[in-house]
Amino acid sequence: MISLPMPLNLRAGGRVIKVVGSTMGASLPRRSWYYGIAGAALLVASGAIHLDLYLTGYRSIPTIGWLFLLQIIAAFLLAVAILVTRNWLAAAAGAGFAISTLGGYLLSLKVGLFGFTEVRTTAGIVAAIIDVAAFAVLATAVILALNLGRQALAATAAASVIALALTGVFVATPKTQPVASGAQTLNAKQIGGVNLLTNAKGFTLYWFVPDTSTKSNCNAGCAGFWPPVKGPATAGSGVTGTLATIKRSDGSTQATYDGHPLYTYVADTAPGQAKGNGINQSGGIWHEMTASGAAAAASSSSSGGGGGY
Repeated sequence: MISLPMPLNLRAGGRVIKVVGSTMGASLPRRSWYYGIAGAALLVASGAIHLDLYLTGYRSIPTIGWLFLLQIIAAFLLAVAILVTRNWLAAAAGAGFAISTLGGYLLSLKVGLFGFTEVRTTAGIVAAIIDVAAFAVLATAVILALNLGRQALAATAAASVIALALTGVFVATPKTQPVASGAQTLNAKQIGGVNLLTNAKGFTLYWFVPDTSTKSNCNAGCAGFWPPVKGPATAGSGVTGTLATIKRSDGSTQATYDGHPLYTYVADTAPGQAKGNGINQSGGIWHEMTASGAAAAASSSSSGGGGGY
């Protein structure tokens, strides 16, 4: 009897199936590589927006500032890693980073992180949408690279839609700080060796150089970092200047002191701090308001006095 050779896989039709190496660390195939490029570009765009936010406001906020900087660095490094390695693991890391960045933003916007409540800005909202897109694109690149099938693609699409919906809900209903009703009593307190004007809770008040006696030039996103002091206000202990009010562009009333609209600063998280003194942000310099008035405050800032960091 003659034994004829038979193929090991009867369904293979005589074809030889070769498996070379491992899927771990494999390069992205051409089809998914295009998604990798797009995802890397979205990470760069998100990182660039966060860099602008960092430079124009977040760098002076304790804890949040350096976390913001680490986030920016990570976004750029992951984008470079995806483009250089063409590795599905790098794309997966980028997708995870994008969705976790979005989660941190939404959590901070609604609940607050490290004692800081996220400021709702147009740039921040755009960055959140880009993060959703980066997650969707990079996750798709990974799915195509590993040939995970249509169910995985459908799950990614569903997760992206849910993330986008949550972004809309959280942005529309952010956590809001309680606003004092009626007349606020302003006081004079020693902070950093200077007699500063404070609100009723002891937080340092500031004035903005570009403002005039009848107009505030800090609106929209600026007012998120520098909340206007609601008017009218009354003079408490040690307050000798003139208190008045102006109408803001949104129709609300803002208190003024010796002709300067008054603000608090979001980075001052406790009474006795003056972290906003001397900051150049939103188109001008910010000064702590001394009980003696704006001229004395500017002089104190230029001579190195006041609270600071």
